[in-house]
Amino acid sequence: MFKRLKESSLLFWSLEILIVASLIWVCTNIGFLFQPIGTFLNVVFMPIVISGFLFYMLNPLVKVLMKVHYKKFRINRTGAVAIVFVLLIGILAWGAVSLIPRLINQVSQLVSNLPSLASELQKEATKLVSNSTVLKKVDVSTYMKQFNGEISKYAQNFLSSLSTSIVTVITTITSVTIMAITIPVILFYMLKDSEKFIPAISRFLPRKQRPEIVGLIQKMGDTISSYISGQVIECLFVGTFTAIGYMLISQPYGLLLGVVAGIANIIPYLGPYIGIAPSLIVAFTQSPMQVVYVVIVVVIVQQVDGNLIYPNIIGRTLKIHPLTIIILLLAAGNIAGLLGMVLAIPFYAVVRTVVIYLFNIVELRNEEELRMQTTVYQPQPAKASKATVKNKKKS
Repeated sequence: MFKRLKESSLLFWSLEILIVASLIWVCTNIGFLFQPIGTFLNVVFMPIVISGFLFYMLNPLVKVLMKVHYKKFRINRTGAVAIVFVLLIGILAWGAVSLIPRLINQVSQLVSNLPSLASELQKEATKLVSNSTVLKKVDVSTYMKQFNGEISKYAQNFLSSLSTSIVTVITTITSVTIMAITIPVILFYMLKDSEKFIPAISRFLPRKQRPEIVGLIQKMGDTISSYISGQVIECLFVGTFTAIGYMLISQPYGLLLGVVAGIANIIPYLGPYIGIAPSLIVAFTQSPMQVVYVVIVVVIVQQVDGNLIYPNIIGRTLKIHPLTIIILLLAAGNIAGLLGMVLAIPFYAVVRTVVIYLFNIVELRNEEELRMQTTVYQPQPAKASKATVKNKKKS
């Protein structure tokens, strides 16, 4: 009886499940032991993630600077990293001096003017309903009252949170200060010693699979780097030129709405619609022609982006069908919300790169095995017997 239980797979899997369940129970009861590890990971995780994002964004620029040479003069990696850091600090200083104060001013103005914007939106909606025969049957006033109530609630909650949560503001300032100190250090060493990363990892890999794993890591890094750098360029293009277009048509809060359009453009295909929504609401409170101007600006910027920027920067590296992207966005949005929609495309690109690379390795190995079998089992020509050789000599 015990011999049958030992040989049965039911006993094996029952014991495995029991061991896993007991480990989970023990870990939940001694959770206080893991609290220091959790706090350490929370403190370290965000700086490493932000530094990794900046690394993949700036590493192509470092490689370009290393290729620059004049006669015998060349820029080494440390010098290229120093130049990139100087440029990055200059851009951040310019943004802190000229861009961020204007954005803060427009955000405060928008929050304070939300009730008046809501009333203007209600007036324009009632005018539109009164002039239209189809919309007269729709009770717009009740919907607009609900909309105004929600806007006022959000504005009051936002202002009250800013005024009352002094402790959270202090903790946020300290965490931001710590990140501002640690992120440049981590980023500097990532950019400087990135070429030593793969050789250091390859020492711990098995010798037979070492070339395949190293090649896979390099391909994954290239995919992530090309996607992040291309996405940053695309978002900067859309945000900059949308803000310029809004300023040309005298759109209120043009800089803020342009920044919103650039950030929303991170989400492929759905980002432009998310970015234009607040601009249309603000423009609708001004005049119907302002809505037309906003649509014209967004269409021009998106056409240039869709036909020139996206295909040449991101489309060549990803090569993902638009229908696949839409399905991924719908699935990721339902699973993980907005963050899932942002991370779905790069995650799919990395997984696709891994699968294609492994498939190619398997095919190459199968071809090598077939070649070895054909060379080993190739039929040898039969040797002539001694009698036949003697007869040939006599003849």
